[in-house]
Amino acid sequence: MALLLLAAACPYVAPGRSVKPLQNALIAVAFPLVGVSAALDALVNIAGGKINIHVLMALAAFASVFMGNALEGGLLLAMFNLAHIAEEYFTSRSMIDVKELKDNHPDFALLLDSDGDKPPQFSKLSYTKVPVHDLKVGSYILVRAGEAVPVDGEVYQGSSTVTIEHLTGETNPLERNVGDTIPGGARNLDGMMIVKVTKSWEDSTLNKIVQLTEEVALIGPFLFKWSFIGNSVSRGSLYRGLGLMVAASPCALAVAPLAYATAISACASKGILLKGGHVLDALAACQSIAFDKTGTLTTGKLMCRAIEPIHGHSKIRSRSKDPPCCTPNCESEALAVAAAMEKGTTHPIGRAVLAHTRGKELPEVGVENFECLPGKGLFATLTGLKSGNSDNELLKASLGSVEYIASLCKSDESERIKEAVKSSAYGPDFVQAALSVNKKITLFHFEDEPRPGVSEVISTLRDKAKLRIMMLTGDHESSAWRVAKAVGIDEVYCCLKPEDKLNQVKTASRDRGGGLIMVGDGINDAPALAASTVGIVLARRASATAIAVADVLLLQDNICGVPFCIAKARQTVSLVKQSVALALTCIFFASLPSVLGFLPLWLTVLLHEGGTLLVCLNSIRALNNPTWSWVEDLQQLVAGVTKAVADFLKKRPPPNCVAEAIPL
Repeated sequence: MALLLLAAACPYVAPGRSVKPLQNALIAVAFPLVGVSAALDALVNIAGGKINIHVLMALAAFASVFMGNALEGGLLLAMFNLAHIAEEYFTSRSMIDVKELKDNHPDFALLLDSDGDKPPQFSKLSYTKVPVHDLKVGSYILVRAGEAVPVDGEVYQGSSTVTIEHLTGETNPLERNVGDTIPGGARNLDGMMIVKVTKSWEDSTLNKIVQLTEEVALIGPFLFKWSFIGNSVSRGSLYRGLGLMVAASPCALAVAPLAYATAISACASKGILLKGGHVLDALAACQSIAFDKTGTLTTGKLMCRAIEPIHGHSKIRSRSKDPPCCTPNCESEALAVAAAMEKGTTHPIGRAVLAHTRGKELPEVGVENFECLPGKGLFATLTGLKSGNSDNELLKASLGSVEYIASLCKSDESERIKEAVKSSAYGPDFVQAALSVNKKITLFHFEDEPRPGVSEVISTLRDKAKLRIMMLTGDHESSAWRVAKAVGIDEVYCCLKPEDKLNQVKTASRDRGGGLIMVGDGINDAPALAASTVGIVLARRASATAIAVADVLLLQDNICGVPFCIAKARQTVSLVKQSVALALTCIFFASLPSVLGFLPLWLTVLLHEGGTLLVCLNSIRALNNPTWSWVEDLQQLVAGVTKAVADFLKKRPPPNCVAEAIPL
């Protein structure tokens, strides 16, 4: 580039007679440096059947040489190369550092040897080094201090402090104890853990991040074709034609979707995974948002507060030698039955039941036949309990919502059960589940609290995003409204089964128009997530089905990323529109003067590549934190300028102050 600029400056700095020889010498040295690589690239593209901007630029440059304008051809190629170097730099800035993510993942894992069905213990550790791709769900691995967890798992033994900053952006180290989930890629800072594998490498968190990031592809440039003109043309019209060919090449339009890649990378750095640029378009168009309650708006970590016999139990102590029904033993029996039925569950109520059994001596209960009824509850055949008629008779048990348990009884008994629930001593504000065993109905009361920061999220979505906000839940009315009032939601739909949630999502999308966002924890939400315009799930809690149908995965175990995601989508769509308008403007103002002969070829290239660089610069603005309106953009700009001026004034040295002695 320097040699070509010197050649262009020769007429102004060199003596008259030596201008032409010196200029030709500089061009002869400089042109091969930029022309050889351009010619090779053009030949490779033509051989592959591709007619792109590299081919057009090479044709224009070499045609300029044959027309006696070698200097312009060299400047054309030099500016084109510089522009593409800058373009590659800006593109690389827009992409998350996938290499760093891969480096945080080990290639091998320490697979612990187990003795049959007996899980490994710290006292007898024997392991084999195996590739992470060979790990199977249910196997046990050893993670030592300083090592990364190879795949998603659950801490089986030990405790430690881990960091997941490179996955979710969470800077604070996290404590992980027995029973806690731990994502693949988390780095163990201290201690040693035995981790039970819950997901294979293909389904692990880190692999999903790398895969989704690498799959982000820009929309390729359009291929415009012109019919060849066989008439003889003058040198002037050919020169203009070359200028038009260069100016009208849609490079700037081709890089306009760079904003999508930039936004996806920005979201990934915040622990938000989007399955493609189309999700951003859909998010920006949505006008409604629906939240599941349990596990989404609330912590999902239910706590069993009480176990209350409400029907079929003896309420008066008998004077006979037989023990009365309603004793602590009766509650222990109900808890043992519920725990046996909920063993291995992922539902928050099931987890709460199992947690409530810790440290308690309960009768042994076996489950022979088991059936899960989505939206209703569980049904099982039990062993180990006396039926009252025969010690060997199998008992049938059902666990689920009050409506489901009441529907299994006769109409008069059903009404009495519902009345007993309404008159419960613990009130209607708890999350409730009912258990039916041998015509005895026991009510479980669970407590769940809203997540920290949910009120601010709802306020932002309502006041700034201007979205219609609703809650869809299967819980009863009083429990649903208690949480809704706490977080600031005015539209609540309760007592919904999975199919009811699906119908409600379809109805809301149709009535309001513009699409609907469904946010859930992935448990009993898969149909609604699939039917919504955009489905957002909490990845740590979601099932494989929910992750498959969702469009957005939140790696952090909260919904604070939802407003950022929506604002980023609107920002990105706005940037793409700006880039397209900017690209078309540059193409127009470069093409028209070029075809009229007002612009030399090198200046046409400068305008063309300048437009491409402007689009790149505009696209990487998606790396900035999004705002909700141009007013906020202006406020941020003013604040930034004010801060810069203040910093500049602080750095200026104080004026020299000279003290003069005043004679007395």
